[in-house]
Amino acid sequence: MASLKPWHQVAVPREDLRKGVPLDAAEFAIHLDQVIDGRAPRDYRDPERFFARTYFTKAYRELTVEVLRRLAGEVVGTSPGINLVTQFGGGKTHFLTLLYHLFKAGDRAKGWPGVRELLKEAGLRSIPQARVGVFVGNRFDFVVGAGGEGEPRRRTPWGDLAWQLGGPDLYATVARHDQEGIVPGGEIIQRWFGEEPVLILMDEVLNFIRRARDAGGTYARLGSQMYSFLEVLSREAAGTSRAVLVVALPMSEYEMTPEDEAEFQRLNKALDRLSKPALLSEGPEIAEIVRRRLFEEVGDPEEIRRTAQAYAEWLRNHRQQIPEWFPVDQAEALFAATYPFHPTVLSVFERKWQSLPRFQRTRGILRLLALWASRVYQQAFREGSRDPLITLGSAPLADRDFRAAVFEQLGEDRLEAAILSDIAGEEAHAVRLDEGAVETLRKARLHQKVAATVFFESSGGQARNEATLPEIRLAVGEPGLDIGNIETALENLVRSCYYLHPRGTAYWISYRPNLNKILADRRASLSGPEAEEEIRERVRQVIRETFRPGPPLERRYFPESPTDIPDVPSLTLVVMAPEHGWENALRERTHRLIMDMIQHYRGRGRTYKSGLLFIVAEGGAQLFDEAKTLRALESLEDPAELERYKVDDRQIQELQIQELSEELREKKRRTERNLKEGIWRAYRRVLLLGEENELREVDLGLLHPSAAESMVSLIVSRLKQQGLLEETISPDFLVRHWPPALEEWSTKAVRDAFFASPSFPRLLNPEALKETIARGVREGKFGYASRAYGEYRSVAIGDPAFKEEDVELSEEVVLIPREKALGLKERPAPPVGPEPPPLGPGRIAEEDQSVGPHPETTPSPPVRLRLSWRGALPPQKWTQFYMKVLTHFATDPSLRLDVGFEVELEGNIARNRLEEIQAALRELGLDPDAIRATPQE
Repeated sequence: MASLKPWHQVAVPREDLRKGVPLDAAEFAIHLDQVIDGRAPRDYRDPERFFARTYFTKAYRELTVEVLRRLAGEVVGTSPGINLVTQFGGGKTHFLTLLYHLFKAGDRAKGWPGVRELLKEAGLRSIPQARVGVFVGNRFDFVVGAGGEGEPRRRTPWGDLAWQLGGPDLYATVARHDQEGIVPGGEIIQRWFGEEPVLILMDEVLNFIRRARDAGGTYARLGSQMYSFLEVLSREAAGTSRAVLVVALPMSEYEMTPEDEAEFQRLNKALDRLSKPALLSEGPEIAEIVRRRLFEEVGDPEEIRRTAQAYAEWLRNHRQQIPEWFPVDQAEALFAATYPFHPTVLSVFERKWQSLPRFQRTRGILRLLALWASRVYQQAFREGSRDPLITLGSAPLADRDFRAAVFEQLGEDRLEAAILSDIAGEEAHAVRLDEGAVETLRKARLHQKVAATVFFESSGGQARNEATLPEIRLAVGEPGLDIGNIETALENLVRSCYYLHPRGTAYWISYRPNLNKILADRRASLSGPEAEEEIRERVRQVIRETFRPGPPLERRYFPESPTDIPDVPSLTLVVMAPEHGWENALRERTHRLIMDMIQHYRGRGRTYKSGLLFIVAEGGAQLFDEAKTLRALESLEDPAELERYKVDDRQIQELQIQELSEELREKKRRTERNLKEGIWRAYRRVLLLGEENELREVDLGLLHPSAAESMVSLIVSRLKQQGLLEETISPDFLVRHWPPALEEWSTKAVRDAFFASPSFPRLLNPEALKETIARGVREGKFGYASRAYGEYRSVAIGDPAFKEEDVELSEEVVLIPREKALGLKERPAPPVGPEPPPLGPGRIAEEDQSVGPHPETTPSPPVRLRLSWRGALPPQKWTQFYMKVLTHFATDPSLRLDVGFEVELEGNIARNRLEEIQAALRELGLDPDAIRATPQE
């Protein structure tokens, strides 16, 4: 690919095309009457220049040779007439002009390009110089007639032809017929012909009859008499050996009325005795016509051969992936014949466009390709293009004049929106896709090439022709291109474009919007605070659902201030709202908010700052975008919603019932999946307090729902892998990290350290610390005791029966270094306390539970007492009550407490306090749901 020369460095377009001189529409539309009176462009009125730019197709050669021989007097194998029935723009008038120049000049034309070859093929040495009569139906005026100054006014086609063929003398034979509008008989017409060659050329006959019909009155009669005149004229021409009648009829015309169709059929029948309808150019011949008309030089044959070989080799390697109709084995010759155009640029008009009512076959192709070559030639030099050929994908659809020429041939200008929106506008989907694509696709402008190819291969959306995937591969493929990239570009376009419609592996571009466009309009209507809040809540709902399953980890969703997160000694996963994201534009603000939440709580410093794990989104805007799309899709599920769009009933029925409903359901399923997967992709960064009291970032990588059972499970797993989260702690860790200044370490302080200090690992479950302490006591790593009145009670160390259930996490329960604990273990236990005070109101009640009599003569057995107390306790004296009363029985297994309290708080404060108290109850091993919050009047 790199060794192939760009086409614009090989082929040389005409000077006006190179300079981008505005092309006159008349440049490729010949008018025979203008050629005759000298008003036509020089390329047509200058005979030698005209022949130099004319490519003699097979039909041109055969018909011209036949006319040469007939006018030379040969009747065997020749016809006295030719009926040129082709599409508009099919080369009829060009052929009439060729005959006019050739036989008006006679032997003077021998030096013109191609004429000697024609003489040789005809077997002649000279060119018959003929009397030439020309009738152009759309030039002839019914009211004024024809005729110059000093000439009689000719009122009929036969009067005008007689004057051209024989001047005043021949006109005199039909003068009365001309003035009275009567068709002359065969005896009169026979006088037009003699020993000299006669050539009669008639163009736009159907136009003449139509205008006469529309004029009405005597003019309508003149139009109907045209049939009689043609019958007589053709019969008499057939009776002579040196006369030829050539009549050009359009095969079909855009918006032809039923009357026009009837006239056409009648005319065609009247000319049946002439030769068969002639197709003046076809297939590869059009390529040569184009090259002859548009280029001064096609270029170095060696460069053309190398390019043709490279493309042919690429096609042979992908034979199974291109259309079966394309002749791969003749590819090299075909590419060489159409250079610098790709063969599909010319064949698409034959394969797809020629069925369109307004399409002008040769003339239309020339006009389009002239603009095409001019625009892409200038663009290639301006942008340094390396394209070896002019392809369908290179069509300059961004150019207004080119689009106008395209629409003229299509007969449809409603495609303007489709082209500017999807293919070639400054913000077109294909343009933006190329800008954001990987380098290979971007440099090749592959999305734009594929989109333009679909446009041309689907007949511009007119006749529901479809661009098949094999056809697109053929038109876009080139040496060095990975064929898979074409399908990638197509998939991207289908997801983005507004007017591109897929059906399996076929595609077409229409002026009718697809679901993408309808969705975009519906999304645009979802604006305003209410709609935005609904979409925001939808995103948050799916986020909650995503983070809900998983390990029993506290979750806090979407906090806005430090008070939204309780300060409790447990691990809490804080899910930040997408609007507090971690992308560059939001990171600094989100960082400040998270640090504020870590460091503060209700006007004081946060205690358990290390227990907070923050998960932040990156690219949250895409989540809102998917949610907005989902909401729009849901609103379209009601068929009545589609009636809001300006489409006809047939389209509603076709799209909504047959196609749109299923596409809408599938897109909704895909969007729901995208939203869920988008949350996994967005929430990939965990933030926590590092040992330097700065945020530490843990990147979870690219995530997908298939990566773990739940998002929370994955987060826990990744943090455990990095040693930031632990299930259990070894007793040795506590020994190693024993605060040097402490002779005793309360179990509560031990627990708090794991959620307050970033130098400690975070415990997934605080209760696991009880097993750590119990194991340390059993193994004699440290001691365990309760503390009251400055004394240690129930010191335990090295006790193999000490279990997790024996551990209490409290300020009054402490761990003691090993040596100190062993020393305390050897001391006798301190007295329990003073004798109980006498009974009285509000005092502790004694119940004598001794059994049997109390003889005064024998010692009293031990007395068993059950102590209990009920009463109101001021909150300020709770600590004293515990220290002075309950510590006497703190280690007694029979001690039972029944606690209750009531307090009235303001609603918002109550909700936050409730969560904190539930966490504290859970920490104490108590039922967190036992607490009740009752609304007050």
